[in-house]
Amino acid sequence: MMKGETTRWGTSPGRMGREACAVGRKKREWPLFFLCLSAALYGLALIFSATRYEETLHGLVGKQAVALGGGVVLCLLLSVLDVRKLLEKLWWLLPVVNVGLLLLLVPLGNDDGTGNKSWISLPGGGFNLQPAEVVKISFLLLLALQLRKLGEKGLNRPKAVFLLLLHVLALCALLYGVSGDIGMVAVYLAVYLVMLWSAGVHPLWLLGEVAAGVGAVVLLWPRLPEYVRMRFLVVFDHGLDPLGKGFQQERSLLAIGSGQVTGEGYLQGTQTQSPSPSALPARHTDFIFSVAGEELGLVGCLLILALLGAILFRCVWLAHRSRDPLFAAVDMGVAGVFGAQTILNIGMCLYVAPVVGVTLPFFSYGGSSLLTAFGGVGIVMSMKQEKLGGSGNWPGA
Repeated sequence: MMKGETTRWGTSPGRMGREACAVGRKKREWPLFFLCLSAALYGLALIFSATRYEETLHGLVGKQAVALGGGVVLCLLLSVLDVRKLLEKLWWLLPVVNVGLLLLLVPLGNDDGTGNKSWISLPGGGFNLQPAEVVKISFLLLLALQLRKLGEKGLNRPKAVFLLLLHVLALCALLYGVSGDIGMVAVYLAVYLVMLWSAGVHPLWLLGEVAAGVGAVVLLWPRLPEYVRMRFLVVFDHGLDPLGKGFQQERSLLAIGSGQVTGEGYLQGTQTQSPSPSALPARHTDFIFSVAGEELGLVGCLLILALLGAILFRCVWLAHRSRDPLFAAVDMGVAGVFGAQTILNIGMCLYVAPVVGVTLPFFSYGGSSLLTAFGGVGIVMSMKQEKLGGSGNWPGA
């Protein structure tokens, strides 16, 4: 980035960093914390309802509660740490974590029945770890550092754009190669695009990369596993395989539609409380939004959207006010994670996106997902304390 050049956050990176370091700590970011806690508690209530029908699933509520407690502790701990100093001293650990955790899936990864080898069983207690969930946070931190470094000479240089693209493609190739998890690959790519756009990379570069990506998918389409192709095809033709690859989403639409405005009642859902194999599958994980639709109706679904929308708005607002491009990039990265997962998950439930196994942030069952979500929020809260006051830092603010 040339002298005097600005990003979408305003001032040059060097000046922003010096100004941010000169400012004392401010009060903690409690609004974001309580929004996330409210969403997680709402999710816990939905998981209780979604697992009540089957005795063997009753223990999942307790595990999610433990993960919630751990997530809150992790969030508060990270919020009081000096994340900037840690990143500057230990940045070299981030690529080690990214590659090392994903490579653990080669000898230790388990197939969860979806065709993805995404989980590692932890000894004792029946807990599992999804490395890609942890890596998405370390990935966005490393990408934020890379954006700051390359931004010193200009992010729109071909070399800078190439290095950024190489970073995300290498990580996504590794992730897909060891796990086959297309959903998480899509989340990583979305975070990458959001962070580059907000950092000031010209939209033409991003449009070119998206176009190249679409072309690559077209060329590789015949080589994708048949079950993956079918998951995409049924989205465009619901009658193609309604009892096979389209079954989950057919049940999801039926559940949401039957709830109408106010729902069938908490713990009273026809499919949610049914042990029948023809009822809504994966209701406590991928289709937790459908549980809310059936039992709490449109009102319950709108409450989920309101909470997640407020969380996203808060992250973007904090990025908008940040005078440090590193902090702003991290804030936008966390917002990108939550936004991408929300769109993909609810899209799956409404049958407008393929089933790719992406959780709904703070709501779906999953300890790894909940812990990393609160970890990301804790990092945002930590960076809030380092920010300057003022009216904002993007052009026109």
